[in-house]
Amino acid sequence: MDIRQLRYFVKVCEAGGISRAALELELAPSALSQQIGRLEGELATRLLRRQSTGVTPTDAGIALLQQAQLILRHMDAAVRAAQGARLAGEVRVGLPSTTAAALGVPLARAMRERYPAVRLHLVEALSGHLAQMLNTRQIDLAIVFRADAARRWSVTPLLDERLYVIGAPDLPALPRGKSVRLRALAEAPLILPSPPHGLRAHLDAAFERLRVVPRVVAEVDGLALLMDMVRAGLGVTIQPSAATARLRPGEWRAVPLADPHTMRRNLLVSLPEDELSPAALAARVVLTSVARQAVREGWLGVRTC
Repeated sequence: MDIRQLRYFVKVCEAGGISRAALELELAPSALSQQIGRLEGELATRLLRRQSTGVTPTDAGIALLQQAQLILRHMDAAVRAAQGARLAGEVRVGLPSTTAAALGVPLARAMRERYPAVRLHLVEALSGHLAQMLNTRQIDLAIVFRADAARRWSVTPLLDERLYVIGAPDLPALPRGKSVRLRALAEAPLILPSPPHGLRAHLDAAFERLRVVPRVVAEVDGLALLMDMVRAGLGVTIQPSAATARLRPGEWRAVPLADPHTMRRNLLVSLPEDELSPAALAARVVLTSVARQAVREGWLGVRTC
């Protein structure tokens, strides 16, 4: 097996057919089919399921495709680094929406200053989506709120965030004290992400520990829309302080949760180190540094682990 065969195989999978891939590669379809056949022969397994409408990867083909895409990315990054005589390549970093509001711009600025030849691809999404993207190798590293122990991730505790009840200032359901216990929110109209996501799972576990069934009036899987609904007075939410970063003063009020077990841990997770490119390894170090600097500069309700 060689790199050329892997490139051919990936192109066939992406194109969904031998003829379409051959056209893009400027090869004869018979020559490309022969190369794929040799690859299957070397591996002693069928990689493609051939149909009248095209081809789809078998289970073995899917496994090879994921690793081949990773290998080719690293090869391309290595070539660019050698050609530029400095760290180069691309790194894909996933940030939850709240964390992105606090760390996205500082991370981009720090990467540009330290590694100008590295192209940074930032993905903002809910924690559950980021975990899925990491599992399918669409991103290299991410901050998430829970880690699946069955996955071969590198996991480092990064930050602990205090959670706040946030709502429109004049909303009667918003607590009026300096802090509030989670138990006191049993009847509050809550607007939260749906259960598969990290914050919701964290809060559901906390409510269950207290044997309280929360009153969830809406589930919104997007921070911008969720906070728009909170600002409109449709309910209150429970979020870290960074959720208010894009709201104007006077549009919201935040009351900290007093329960110590409601602190939310941020985990820095990545593919295993032997699968990370040099650019991804560098970005992981920079992200850690940027997060700690933000805490030192007064990131409200957040402490380093």
